[in-house]
Parts: sequence; structure tokens; C-alpha cells
Amino acid sequence: MIFVADSSVLIDLERGDLFEVAFGSSLDLAVPDLLYERELAAGGGDSLRTLGLQVVALEPEEVEFAQITQRQHPKLSLPDCFALAYARRPEHALLTGDAELRSFAESIKIRCHGLLWLLDCLIGIGAAVPGTMHVALEKIAQHPRCRLPKQEVRKRLEAWKN
Repeated sequence: MIFVADSSVLIDLERGDLFEVAFGSSLDLAVPDLLYERELAAGGGDSLRTLGLQVVALEPEEVEFAQITQRQHPKLSLPDCFALAYARRPEHALLTGDAELRSFAESIKIRCHGLLWLLDCLIGIGAAVPGTMHVALEKIAQHPRCRLPKQEVRKRLEAWKN
């Protein structure tokens, strides 16, 4: 399975100092090239690629799907629509923290997960221990722009406390 990340998931991983954990795991994380160029390249994108972030060009029909989707759903950014188009491939899933993007992805039957699922997964596959995730999630949750569901965050912080 290849997990196609939107920028919100990568931002949260950075806030939690989790790049090395996430990219050091057995999970394959990727972004479409447009998202990389517009949102990551100038802000440390090379280091993400060195850690293992895959950057993939879309096929012409995927680009067309992304452009049509963006015109029909103007609340979604073009980079988000590129991520959505890429996540439509077999054995791919979308990782997003954007409620609008997630809702649309699920409506067209694209497998979709969020940051908290990813953190649970990293513990589940042995890439991180609960104590590390507790510290990371506290950092993420304390950020003023955190949009994670508070009840789910509290539940994990309690479970991962010791």
C-alpha cells in the first residue's frame, strides 16, 4: 500500500518531530509532483526526499480528473485534487487532515485515513513506542492551528502516557 499524503499530514508530522519515525518505517509515503513543487520543494522538500518521500508524476487522465474535480469543488485546492487523483490508483490510500478532502474522497470510494490513524499504525508496526508518540502528539495538539478531534487526541494521550 502506498499512502498519498496531503500537506496537512506532513505539517503535523513536522510539528511532532516525526519525519524520521514515519519515513524510517515500512510505510511508503508519497505525494504528487504538483503538491511537492508548490508546497514542499522550497521548504525542505529535498530533505523529505532524502528521508524517503516519493514524488510521483500523474498520468494525463489523472491530471484531467484533478482539474475537473477542482473546478467542481472549488473548496479543494489543486494540490489536494492531485493527491486525490493519485490516491485513486490501486493499492493506494489518501492520508489527509482536511475534512473537505476526506469527505469527498470517501464519497468516491477512495480509501482515506488521517494523522491519528497514521500514529496508531506507526505504533502497531513497531516503528515507534507509545511514549514517543505521546510526546509528539502533545506537540501537535498544542499548536494553535491543530484541527485534530480533541476527544480522540485525549484518548491517545491517556493511552500513551507511560
